[in-house]
Amino acid sequence: MKLSDVKMVVTDMDGTLLNPDHEVSSLFFKQFEELKKHNIIFVVATGRPLYSVLDKLKSIKDEIIIVAENGSLVIKDNKKLLSTPMKKDSLKHINKILKTLPEANTLYCTQNKAYTKSKSKKLLNLLEEYYNSYEIINNIDEIKEPICKIAIYHEINSEKHLYPHLKQLENEFKVKVSTTHWVDISENNANKGYAIQLIQKLYNISSNNTMAFGDYINDIEMLEASYHSYAMENAHPLVKQTAQFSTKDNMNYGVEYILDQLIKEKNLL
Repeated sequence: MKLSDVKMVVTDMDGTLLNPDHEVSSLFFKQFEELKKHNIIFVVATGRPLYSVLDKLKSIKDEIIIVAENGSLVIKDNKKLLSTPMKKDSLKHINKILKTLPEANTLYCTQNKAYTKSKSKKLLNLLEEYYNSYEIINNIDEIKEPICKIAIYHEINSEKHLYPHLKQLENEFKVKVSTTHWVDISENNANKGYAIQLIQKLYNISSNNTMAFGDYINDIEMLEASYHSYAMENAHPLVKQTAQFSTKDNMNYGVEYILDQLIKEKNLL
């Protein structure tokens, strides 16, 4: 397959499109204008909540498709293409296990706000970047909106200290280590790969016409749905095993490096 066959570009945010300071480069916004000229659909697929994506990409938010909360929510033109909230029975089952993990700092994510009972200073400091619309609660019964994802934070390492206790849930739910400190739990169909396949069907785009970039385990299904799949140099080893290709790390504009090649190929047509 050739780069010139690409009709849709999908990218993760943290560790991928965003640099280590959680910023989007000015180069990317210039490239986005070129992608539009070639009628390439652009999708952001992230574990971040919708409101965080809108803040980071506010200048182009009405021109892109947003896959938020690891695929629990898909938005285009302020309309929901997909919403996969967690069932009440699911929440009860998961919470029962989380109560046995004293080091688990749990965040309940809804479309408009995140809720936590945790008093972890490290977690609360992180929320200013990732979930800046949040509320500290005493009981989850205070949450009236549908919960689309449970994000569990560990102050040291989620893969070592949380995931071994949570992987028992994998037959019923999507359990994904999403960064060094986070494990995300959602309904089985709430994952980036399922969301991308839905968008592919809606726009009649095949995996052969899809380019995707990712760095962590929650990106694997998305990369599997894309022939032109790229692992960042800073990616988790499992992501590097999954992706067809590789690119530079997010500090060195790995996404932009490949987009530049894509745009050059398109300009030759």
